Amino acid sequence: MLTPEIKKALTTYTAAMKTDLVFVLQKGVHDRREELLTFLSEVANTSEKLSVEERDASYTLRSPISFLLEVDGQETGIQFSGIPSGHEFNSLILAVLNTTGTPSKLDKSLKTLIKGIDTPLKFEVFVSLSCHNCPDVVQALNQFSSLNPLISSEMIDGGLFPKLVEDRNIQGVPTVFLNDDIFANGKIDPSTLVDRLLERAPIDKTTHLNSELPLQDVTIIGGGPAGVSAAIYAARKGLKVTIITDRLGGQLKDTLGIENFISVSKTTGPDLTSDLLSHMQDYEITLKEHLRVTKIEDGEIKLIHISSGEIIQTKTIVIASGAKWRELGCPGEKENIGNGVAYCPHCDGPFYKGKDVAVVGGGNSGMEAALDLENIVNSVTVLEFLPELKADQILVDQANNKEKIKIIKNAETKQVLAADGKVTGIEYIDRSTKKITKLNLSGIFVQIGLVPNSEFATDLVKTTKWGEIVINDRCETNVKGIYACGDVTTVPYKQIVVAMSEGSKASLSAFDHLLKN
Repeated sequence: MLTPEIKKALTTYTAAMKTDLVFVLQKGVHDRREELLTFLSEVANTSEKLSVEERDASYTLRSPISFLLEVDGQETGIQFSGIPSGHEFNSLILAVLNTTGTPSKLDKSLKTLIKGIDTPLKFEVFVSLSCHNCPDVVQALNQFSSLNPLISSEMIDGGLFPKLVEDRNIQGVPTVFLNDDIFANGKIDPSTLVDRLLERAPIDKTTHLNSELPLQDVTIIGGGPAGVSAAIYAARKGLKVTIITDRLGGQLKDTLGIENFISVSKTTGPDLTSDLLSHMQDYEITLKEHLRVTKIEDGEIKLIHISSGEIIQTKTIVIASGAKWRELGCPGEKENIGNGVAYCPHCDGPFYKGKDVAVVGGGNSGMEAALDLENIVNSVTVLEFLPELKADQILVDQANNKEKIKIIKNAETKQVLAADGKVTGIEYIDRSTKKITKLNLSGIFVQIGLVPNSEFATDLVKTTKWGEIVINDRCETNVKGIYACGDVTTVPYKQIVVAMSEGSKASLSAFDHLLKN
């Protein structure tokens, strides 16, 4: 199952293992069990410190296609139900490395918080192997488990447990249960997981307020293309640089096909994110990931409060916090997120195989979503608010040539309809005739643009009524020493290449400020 290239890479990675690890596989009968056994055996053959054992551990494991990680005879709390291939392969390998001596890359303050939890927590994460958001959640929870013996985490491939998916009423991934209760569903970043976790298992953060970092020259808020570009340019000037981000890559990580990044004919968001991290690691840049900025205090030395409880002192700030999916804001939307309302067609599309769905939004993302879903579902109805579509003509032409795609323009979404915890349809009004129409649907994919992530700074810097931070041609805000760049700002054209150039510009402006002050 593993290619020679993957086996060679695993041999290199596992060479750093300091302890033995056993894949404990539940005994029993299942159609996919031999495949899982072969998969685990091939992984184990890459290191003398890895092995596979078949046991009756039904008191711990879910099924014959479930296994756990055991280190030096002790369960780690990390389990997988299914074959962690595809996007989840990295989740397995990182779990192996983190539990056998390779330090977790979690921020030190975050590690301290997780270790301080004294409440037993059992996480179950339902995933699809085609979901590129799911590994972020699985990997974060696995790291929590490796840090605290009271925390356990199980990855469950929903495709192999259809009855369980039906019983739990799961219609999107990732869906996370904590101690048998719903904890999170749909697209969720690890920083939000941390916030919710600390709400359920509160910890006194007051002992962690003082950051161990020295005074920083530039602190960058956001780890997308703009933020990473700003960090690299600042580091190349010899400055002390820190990045604070909920997840490296930001919205970029959700973009599967990229064909307009000049000099690279075609790439993907996850691949480009990996390239950004690799480039950034060439320099002395402190990365504080899975954390959010909660408040900024202005002054000659600025104070940045982050969700771990730390306060970072810095001379200048570059805000590159990007944007998030815009919500419809109509009745029934929030109540049905994960139960028929979704924002990621790549992740949740497979749950609607053979069903009727709608895509709200006729821009590029909406057309791309419709074309992606058309291969899976029974029909796709695109609802566009304006009289004409905003998407590139090439995408419109492709959609018009698909029998399964119907496009309705001048349509304002009024409400999402649901019954028994599942979406049943959508109501929209024709903006010219005022006629209200109901569509019977199983799923609604919202693709209506982005909202700037500027809420933590709106009391400090000037923003537009849409929340964009107002900047000049040097990326300066109205506050001395605070700069902004990328999708969070008023800069036109929200593109990767534009964000990168704006990030470098913001960093150069901050450097000029430091030289003169």
